[in-house]
Amino acid sequence: MALPQAKLDATEARLATLTLPEGGWSAAARRDALARLREMGLPGRRDEYWKWTRPDTLIQPEAPEAALLENSEGQIFSQFERLKIVFTDGVFDPEQSDDLEAEGVRIDRLADVQQQDIHWARDLYGKLEARGQSPVKRPLAALNTAFATDGVLIHVTGKPSKPICLTYHHRDTRSDAILHHVVKVDEGAEVTLLENGPAAARFNKCVELDIADTGKVHHIRAQGRDHERRAATHLFARLGAESVFKTFTLTMNGVMTRNEAVIEFTGDDAVGHVAGACVGDGDFHHDDTVFITHDAVGCESRQVFKKVLRNGATGVFQGKILVKEGAQKTDGYQISQSLLLDEDSQFLAKPELEIYADDVACSHGSTSGAIDEEALFYLRSRGVPYGEATDLLTLAFLAEAVQEVENEDLRELMVERLGNWLARRRS
Repeated sequence: MALPQAKLDATEARLATLTLPEGGWSAAARRDALARLREMGLPGRRDEYWKWTRPDTLIQPEAPEAALLENSEGQIFSQFERLKIVFTDGVFDPEQSDDLEAEGVRIDRLADVQQQDIHWARDLYGKLEARGQSPVKRPLAALNTAFATDGVLIHVTGKPSKPICLTYHHRDTRSDAILHHVVKVDEGAEVTLLENGPAAARFNKCVELDIADTGKVHHIRAQGRDHERRAATHLFARLGAESVFKTFTLTMNGVMTRNEAVIEFTGDDAVGHVAGACVGDGDFHHDDTVFITHDAVGCESRQVFKKVLRNGATGVFQGKILVKEGAQKTDGYQISQSLLLDEDSQFLAKPELEIYADDVACSHGSTSGAIDEEALFYLRSRGVPYGEATDLLTLAFLAEAVQEVENEDLRELMVERLGNWLARRRS
Protein backbone atom coordinates (compact mmCIF):
# COMPACT_ATOMS: atom_id res chain seq x y z
CA MET A 1 0.00 0.00 0.00
CA ALA A 2 1.37 3.42 -0.97
CA LEU A 3 2.37 5.78 1.82
CA PRO A 4 0.32 8.93 2.43
CA GLN A 5 1.95 11.85 0.67
CA ALA A 6 2.72 13.70 3.91
CA LYS A 7 4.53 10.68 5.34
CA LEU A 8 6.38 10.07 2.07
CA ASP A 9 7.52 13.69 1.92
CA ALA A 10 8.71 13.66 5.55
CA THR A 11 10.63 10.43 4.98
CA GLU A 12 12.38 11.60 1.82
CA ALA A 13 13.23 14.97 3.39
CA ARG A 14 14.99 13.20 6.27
CA LEU A 15 16.77 10.74 3.99
CA ALA A 16 18.07 13.60 1.86
CA THR A 17 20.27 14.72 4.78
CA LEU A 18 21.88 11.29 5.26
CA THR A 19 24.41 9.19 3.37
CA LEU A 20 24.14 5.40 3.27
CA PRO A 21 27.50 3.78 4.09
CA GLU A 22 28.56 1.46 1.27
CA GLY A 23 30.60 -1.73 1.22
CA GLY A 24 31.71 -4.12 3.92
CA TRP A 25 29.91 -6.80 5.87
CA SER A 26 27.05 -4.48 6.99
CA ALA A 27 26.08 -3.29 3.50
CA ALA A 28 23.32 -5.85 2.90
CA ALA A 29 21.73 -5.21 6.29
CA ARG A 30 21.81 -1.46 5.67
CA ARG A 31 20.13 -1.77 2.27
CA ASP A 32 17.44 -4.02 3.76
CA ALA A 33 16.82 -1.52 6.57
CA LEU A 34 16.50 1.34 4.09
CA ALA A 35 13.98 -0.67 2.08
CA ARG A 36 11.98 -1.34 5.27
CA LEU A 37 12.06 2.33 6.15
CA ARG A 38 10.84 3.46 2.74
CA GLU A 39 8.04 0.89 2.89
CA MET A 40 6.74 1.97 6.33
CA GLY A 41 7.73 5.66 6.32
CA LEU A 42 8.82 7.69 9.31
CA PRO A 43 6.33 7.87 12.20
CA GLY A 44 3.40 10.27 12.29
CA ARG A 45 0.68 11.14 14.81
CA ARG A 46 -1.80 8.92 12.96
CA ASP A 47 0.29 5.84 13.80
CA GLU A 48 -1.23 3.87 16.67
CA TYR A 49 1.90 3.82 18.82
CA TRP A 50 2.70 7.49 18.24
CA LYS A 51 -0.67 9.05 19.02
CA TRP A 52 0.56 10.38 22.39
CA THR A 53 4.08 11.39 21.35
CA ARG A 54 4.74 13.95 18.64
CA PRO A 55 7.56 12.63 16.43
CA ASP A 56 8.07 15.93 14.59
CA THR A 57 11.39 16.92 16.16
CA LEU A 58 12.68 13.35 15.93
CA ILE A 59 12.14 13.12 12.18
CA GLN A 60 12.64 16.65 10.84
CA PRO A 61 15.66 17.02 8.51
CA GLU A 62 17.83 19.05 10.90
CA ALA A 63 18.24 18.58 14.62
CA PRO A 64 16.64 21.30 16.78
CA GLU A 65 19.11 23.34 18.81
CA ALA A 66 19.71 22.12 22.36
CA ALA A 67 21.51 24.21 24.97
CA LEU A 68 24.41 22.67 26.87
CA LEU A 69 24.18 22.12 30.61
CA GLU A 70 27.08 22.07 33.05
CA ASN A 71 26.72 19.04 35.28
CA SER A 72 27.88 19.98 38.76
CA GLU A 73 27.32 16.44 40.04
CA GLY A 74 29.84 14.89 37.64
CA GLN A 75 29.46 11.68 35.68
CA ILE A 76 27.10 9.33 37.42
CA PHE A 77 29.26 6.17 37.37
CA SER A 78 32.60 7.86 38.02
CA GLN A 79 32.98 6.28 41.48
CA PHE A 80 32.99 2.77 40.00
CA GLU A 81 35.91 0.99 38.39
CA ARG A 82 34.82 0.43 34.80
CA LEU A 83 35.96 0.10 31.20
CA LYS A 84 35.20 3.52 29.69
CA ILE A 85 34.01 3.93 26.11
CA VAL A 86 33.25 7.57 25.33
CA PHE A 87 31.36 9.16 22.45
CA THR A 88 31.20 12.92 21.92
CA ASP A 89 28.25 14.08 19.80
CA GLY A 90 28.01 10.59 18.36
CA VAL A 91 31.70 10.11 17.50
CA PHE A 92 34.07 7.81 19.36
CA ASP A 93 36.49 9.77 21.56
CA PRO A 94 39.73 7.78 21.91
CA GLU A 95 41.40 10.30 24.22
CA GLN A 96 38.73 9.90 26.91
CA SER A 97 38.19 6.17 26.34
CA ASP A 98 40.15 3.26 27.74
CA ASP A 99 41.85 0.75 25.49
CA LEU A 100 39.11 -1.47 24.07
CA GLU A 101 40.61 -4.59 25.57
CA ALA A 102 39.61 -6.64 28.59
CA GLU A 103 39.55 -10.26 29.65
CA GLY A 104 36.47 -12.19 28.61
CA VAL A 105 35.32 -9.68 26.01
CA ARG A 106 36.17 -8.47 22.50
CA ILE A 107 35.23 -4.90 21.59
CA ASP A 108 35.42 -3.31 18.14
CA ARG A 109 34.39 0.12 16.98
CA LEU A 110 31.79 -0.03 14.20
CA ALA A 111 33.47 2.78 12.23
CA ASP A 112 36.79 0.88 12.26
CA VAL A 113 35.54 -2.50 11.05
CA GLN A 114 32.44 -1.85 8.94
CA GLN A 115 34.45 -1.85 5.69
CA GLN A 116 35.87 -5.30 6.36
CA ASP A 117 34.53 -8.19 4.32
CA ILE A 118 33.70 -10.35 7.32
CA HIS A 119 33.05 -9.81 11.02
CA TRP A 120 31.23 -11.76 13.73
CA ALA A 121 28.59 -8.98 13.96
CA ARG A 122 27.46 -9.63 10.39
CA ASP A 123 25.10 -12.34 11.64
CA LEU A 124 23.47 -9.96 14.12
CA TYR A 125 23.64 -6.40 12.78
CA GLY A 126 20.11 -5.39 11.82
CA LYS A 127 18.73 -8.89 12.39
CA LEU A 128 17.07 -8.34 15.76
CA GLU A 129 15.86 -4.92 14.67
CA ALA A 130 14.23 -6.53 11.61
CA ARG A 131 12.55 -9.17 13.82
CA GLY A 132 11.28 -6.40 16.08
CA GLN A 133 9.41 -4.68 13.23
CA SER A 134 6.50 -7.12 13.55
CA PRO A 135 3.76 -6.73 14.59
CA VAL A 136 4.56 -3.06 15.42
CA LYS A 137 6.57 -0.95 12.98
CA ARG A 138 9.61 0.86 14.41
CA PRO A 139 10.82 3.13 11.60
CA LEU A 140 13.34 5.10 13.65
CA ALA A 141 15.13 1.84 14.43
CA ALA A 142 15.27 0.98 10.72
CA LEU A 143 16.66 4.46 10.05
CA ASN A 144 19.35 3.76 12.64
CA THR A 145 20.37 0.41 11.15
CA ALA A 146 20.66 1.92 7.69
CA PHE A 147 22.66 5.04 8.54
CA ALA A 148 24.57 4.52 11.80
CA THR A 149 28.26 5.13 11.21
CA ASP A 150 29.58 4.56 14.72
CA GLY A 151 28.97 2.41 17.76
CA VAL A 152 30.57 -0.59 19.44
CA LEU A 153 30.44 -4.31 18.73
CA ILE A 154 30.83 -6.24 21.98
CA HIS A 155 31.37 -10.01 22.07
CA VAL A 156 31.29 -11.32 25.65
CA THR A 157 32.99 -14.70 25.96
CA GLY A 158 33.54 -14.84 29.71
CA LYS A 159 32.91 -12.73 32.78
CA PRO A 160 34.72 -9.37 32.59
CA SER A 161 35.94 -8.22 36.01
CA LYS A 162 34.45 -4.73 35.65
CA PRO A 163 31.44 -3.18 33.92
CA ILE A 164 31.60 -1.78 30.40
CA CYS A 165 30.49 1.86 30.54
CA LEU A 166 29.30 3.80 27.49
CA THR A 167 29.43 7.55 28.14
CA TYR A 168 27.84 10.05 25.77
CA HIS A 169 28.99 13.69 25.83
CA HIS A 170 27.04 16.58 24.30
CA ARG A 171 29.26 19.45 23.09
CA ASP A 172 27.58 20.81 19.94
CA THR A 173 24.19 22.50 20.30
CA ARG A 174 23.17 21.21 16.82
CA SER A 175 24.65 17.70 16.94
CA ASP A 176 22.61 14.88 15.41
CA ALA A 177 24.00 11.51 16.53
CA ILE A 178 23.11 8.02 15.29
CA LEU A 179 24.80 5.15 17.14
CA HIS A 180 24.31 1.40 16.74
CA HIS A 181 25.66 -1.13 19.24
CA VAL A 182 25.67 -4.92 18.89
CA VAL A 183 26.23 -7.12 21.96
CA LYS A 184 26.67 -10.88 21.75
CA VAL A 185 26.84 -12.86 24.99
CA ASP A 186 28.10 -16.43 24.75
CA GLU A 187 26.76 -19.39 26.70
CA GLY A 188 27.50 -18.98 30.40
CA ALA A 189 29.02 -15.51 29.96
CA GLU A 190 28.02 -12.52 32.08
CA VAL A 191 28.45 -8.76 31.75
CA THR A 192 27.25 -5.48 33.24
CA LEU A 193 26.63 -2.63 30.79
CA LEU A 194 26.38 0.96 31.97
CA GLU A 195 25.25 3.92 29.86
CA ASN A 196 25.08 7.60 30.73
CA GLY A 197 25.07 11.08 29.25
CA PRO A 198 22.94 13.34 27.05
CA ALA A 199 24.78 12.29 23.83
CA ALA A 200 23.65 15.03 21.41
CA ALA A 201 21.04 17.65 20.63
CA ARG A 202 19.18 14.81 18.90
CA PHE A 203 20.10 11.20 19.55
CA ASN A 204 19.01 8.03 17.76
CA LYS A 205 20.48 4.91 19.35
CA CYS A 206 19.88 1.22 18.73
CA VAL A 207 21.23 -1.70 20.77
CA GLU A 208 20.88 -5.29 19.54
CA LEU A 209 21.55 -7.79 22.31
CA ASP A 210 21.76 -11.55 21.72
CA ILE A 211 22.09 -13.62 24.91
CA ALA A 212 22.91 -17.32 24.51
CA ASP A 213 21.76 -20.07 26.89
CA THR A 214 22.63 -19.34 30.55
CA GLY A 215 24.13 -15.96 29.65
CA LYS A 216 23.50 -12.96 31.92
CA VAL A 217 23.33 -9.23 31.23
CA HIS A 218 22.67 -6.39 33.68
CA HIS A 219 22.05 -3.06 31.94
CA ILE A 220 21.78 0.23 33.85
CA ARG A 221 21.26 3.47 31.96
CA ALA A 222 21.11 7.09 33.14
CA GLN A 223 19.90 9.54 30.53
CA GLY A 224 21.61 12.92 30.60
CA ARG A 225 20.51 16.11 32.31
CA ASP A 226 20.66 18.45 29.29
CA HIS A 227 16.99 19.36 29.30
CA GLU A 228 16.57 20.48 25.69
CA ARG A 229 17.94 17.23 24.27
CA ARG A 230 15.79 14.86 22.21
CA ALA A 231 16.31 11.13 22.08
CA ALA A 232 14.82 8.03 20.48
CA THR A 233 16.40 4.82 21.78
CA HIS A 234 15.74 1.21 20.85
CA LEU A 235 16.74 -1.96 22.66
CA PHE A 236 16.21 -5.31 20.94
CA ALA A 237 17.05 -8.38 23.05
CA ARG A 238 16.81 -12.10 22.28
CA LEU A 239 17.04 -14.45 25.27
CA GLY A 240 18.20 -18.08 25.14
CA ALA A 241 17.37 -20.85 27.60
CA GLU A 242 17.96 -20.05 31.29
CA SER A 243 19.41 -16.66 30.38
CA VAL A 244 18.92 -13.48 32.43
CA PHE A 245 18.48 -9.95 31.17
CA LYS A 246 17.68 -7.03 33.46
CA THR A 247 17.61 -3.41 32.33
CA PHE A 248 16.88 -0.24 34.28
CA THR A 249 16.70 3.34 33.01
CA LEU A 250 16.89 6.51 35.11
CA THR A 251 15.65 9.63 33.31
CA MET A 252 15.83 13.17 34.64
CA ASN A 253 14.95 16.04 32.32
CA GLY A 254 14.71 15.93 28.53
CA VAL A 255 12.20 17.80 26.44
CA MET A 256 11.54 14.67 24.34
CA THR A 257 12.55 11.10 25.14
CA ARG A 258 11.20 7.93 23.55
CA ASN A 259 12.63 4.64 24.87
CA GLU A 260 11.56 1.45 23.11
CA ALA A 261 12.37 -2.06 24.36
CA VAL A 262 11.58 -5.21 22.39
CA ILE A 263 12.33 -8.43 24.27
CA GLU A 264 11.93 -11.93 22.79
CA PHE A 265 12.10 -15.14 24.81
CA THR A 266 13.32 -17.96 22.54
CA GLY A 267 14.66 -20.39 25.16
CA ASP A 268 12.93 -22.03 28.13
CA ASP A 269 13.23 -20.76 31.72
CA ALA A 270 14.68 -17.36 30.84
CA VAL A 271 14.22 -14.17 32.89
CA GLY A 272 13.76 -10.68 31.45
CA HIS A 273 13.07 -7.51 33.46
CA VAL A 274 12.56 -4.02 32.02
CA ALA A 275 12.23 -1.15 34.50
CA GLY A 276 12.45 2.61 34.60
CA ALA A 277 12.14 5.59 36.92
CA CYS A 278 11.75 9.09 35.54
CA VAL A 279 11.20 12.55 37.03
CA GLY A 280 10.11 15.44 34.85
CA ASP A 281 9.34 19.12 35.22
CA GLY A 282 7.68 21.56 32.80
CA ASP A 283 8.09 20.94 29.06
CA PHE A 284 9.12 17.33 29.69
CA HIS A 285 7.80 14.46 27.57
CA HIS A 286 8.87 10.91 28.35
CA ASP A 287 7.61 7.82 26.50
CA ASP A 288 8.36 4.19 27.42
CA THR A 289 7.15 1.71 24.81
CA VAL A 290 7.76 -1.97 25.58
CA PHE A 291 6.88 -5.16 23.69
CA ILE A 292 7.69 -8.54 25.24
CA THR A 293 7.14 -11.80 23.35
CA HIS A 294 7.05 -15.13 25.19
CA ASP A 295 7.82 -17.92 22.73
CA ALA A 296 9.24 -20.48 25.16
CA VAL A 297 8.20 -22.42 28.26
CA GLY A 298 8.60 -21.28 31.85
CA CYS A 299 9.90 -17.75 31.25
CA GLU A 300 9.51 -14.76 33.57
CA SER A 301 9.08 -11.15 32.48
CA ARG A 302 8.62 -7.98 34.54
CA GLN A 303 7.84 -4.45 33.45
CA VAL A 304 8.03 -1.88 36.25
CA PHE A 305 7.76 1.82 35.35
CA LYS A 306 7.30 4.77 37.68
CA LYS A 307 7.04 8.43 36.59
CA VAL A 308 6.96 11.57 38.72
CA LEU A 309 5.57 14.57 36.83
CA ARG A 310 5.05 18.24 37.70
CA ASN A 311 4.42 21.66 36.12
CA GLY A 312 2.74 20.31 33.00
CA ALA A 313 5.09 17.39 32.30
CA THR A 314 3.80 14.43 30.28
CA GLY A 315 4.52 10.74 30.74
CA VAL A 316 3.58 7.94 28.36
CA PHE A 317 3.68 4.17 28.85
CA GLN A 318 2.78 1.61 26.21
CA GLY A 319 3.52 -1.94 27.25
CA LYS A 320 2.49 -5.29 25.83
CA ILE A 321 2.98 -8.92 26.83
CA LEU A 322 2.42 -11.37 23.97
CA VAL A 323 2.29 -15.05 24.98
CA LYS A 324 2.45 -17.29 21.96
CA GLU A 325 0.80 -20.68 21.65
CA GLY A 326 2.84 -23.27 23.50
CA ALA A 327 4.56 -20.77 25.80
CA GLN A 328 3.16 -22.48 28.90
CA LYS A 329 4.17 -21.64 32.49
CA THR A 330 4.74 -18.02 31.49
CA ASP A 331 4.95 -15.54 34.38
CA GLY A 332 4.36 -12.03 33.07
CA TYR A 333 4.01 -8.94 35.28
CA GLN A 334 3.49 -5.36 34.21
CA ILE A 335 2.94 -2.23 36.28
CA SER A 336 3.02 1.42 35.22
CA GLN A 337 2.28 4.20 37.68
CA SER A 338 2.59 7.95 37.83
CA LEU A 339 2.74 10.44 40.66
CA LEU A 340 1.29 13.76 39.53
CA LEU A 341 2.52 16.61 41.70
CA ASP A 342 0.06 19.13 40.27
CA GLU A 343 -3.10 19.24 38.16
CA ASP A 344 -1.29 20.36 34.99
CA SER A 345 0.70 17.16 34.39
CA GLN A 346 -0.63 14.06 32.68
CA PHE A 347 0.13 10.36 32.35
CA LEU A 348 -1.10 8.37 29.35
CA ALA A 349 -0.96 4.58 29.54
CA LYS A 350 -1.80 1.67 27.28
CA PRO A 351 -1.16 -1.68 29.01
CA GLU A 352 -1.87 -4.78 26.90
CA LEU A 353 -1.98 -8.56 27.26
CA GLU A 354 -2.35 -10.97 24.34
CA ILE A 355 -2.31 -14.61 25.41
CA TYR A 356 -2.57 -17.80 23.36
CA ALA A 357 -1.55 -20.30 26.05
CA ASP A 358 -3.75 -21.58 28.87
CA ASP A 359 -1.26 -22.24 31.68
CA VAL A 360 0.11 -18.79 32.43
CA ALA A 361 0.17 -16.17 35.18
CA CYS A 362 0.03 -12.71 33.64
CA SER A 363 -1.12 -9.41 35.12
CA HIS A 364 -0.97 -5.73 34.37
CA GLY A 365 -1.98 -2.54 36.12
CA SER A 366 -1.71 1.18 35.66
CA THR A 367 -2.55 4.01 38.06
CA SER A 368 -2.12 7.76 38.43
CA GLY A 369 -2.42 9.70 41.64
CA ALA A 370 -1.25 12.51 43.88
CA ILE A 371 0.79 12.55 47.08
CA ASP A 372 -0.93 10.61 49.88
CA GLU A 373 -2.30 13.36 52.10
CA GLU A 374 -2.47 11.15 55.20
CA ALA A 375 1.17 10.11 54.84
CA LEU A 376 2.15 13.73 54.22
CA PHE A 377 0.25 14.85 57.32
CA TYR A 378 1.93 12.11 59.38
CA LEU A 379 5.42 13.28 58.36
CA ARG A 380 4.64 16.97 58.89
CA SER A 381 3.11 16.28 62.28
CA ARG A 382 6.48 14.88 63.31
CA GLY A 383 8.37 17.98 62.29
CA VAL A 384 9.40 17.13 58.73
CA PRO A 385 9.16 20.26 56.54
CA TYR A 386 6.65 20.13 53.69
CA GLY A 387 9.25 19.98 50.91
CA GLU A 388 11.33 17.25 52.52
CA ALA A 389 8.22 15.24 53.35
CA THR A 390 7.07 15.42 49.73
CA ASP A 391 10.51 14.27 48.55
CA LEU A 392 10.51 11.32 50.95
CA LEU A 393 7.11 10.16 49.71
CA THR A 394 8.21 10.64 46.11
CA LEU A 395 11.29 8.46 46.62
CA ALA A 396 9.13 5.84 48.30
CA PHE A 397 6.86 5.85 45.25
CA LEU A 398 9.84 5.28 42.92
CA ALA A 399 11.32 2.53 45.10
CA GLU A 400 9.71 -0.46 43.34
CA ALA A 401 11.32 0.49 40.04
CA VAL A 402 14.71 1.28 41.57
CA GLN A 403 14.70 -2.07 43.39
CA GLU A 404 15.03 -3.74 39.99
CA VAL A 405 18.72 -2.74 40.09
CA GLU A 406 20.39 -5.76 41.73
CA ASN A 407 23.72 -4.14 42.60
CA GLU A 408 23.27 -2.38 45.95
CA ASP A 409 25.86 0.32 45.27
CA LEU A 410 24.31 1.18 41.92
CA ARG A 411 20.85 1.16 43.48
CA GLU A 412 21.92 3.60 46.18
CA LEU A 413 23.46 5.83 43.50
CA MET A 414 20.14 5.95 41.64
CA VAL A 415 18.32 6.98 44.82
CA GLU A 416 20.95 9.64 45.55
CA ARG A 417 20.63 11.20 42.09
CA LEU A 418 16.84 11.19 42.32
CA GLY A 419 17.01 12.83 45.73
CA ASN A 420 19.37 15.50 44.39
CA TRP A 421 17.01 16.26 41.52
CA LEU A 422 14.08 16.66 43.89
CA ALA A 423 16.10 18.88 46.21
CA ARG A 424 17.11 21.16 43.34
CA ARG A 425 13.48 21.58 42.31
CA ARG A 426 12.47 22.30 45.91
CA SER A 427 15.09 25.02 46.30
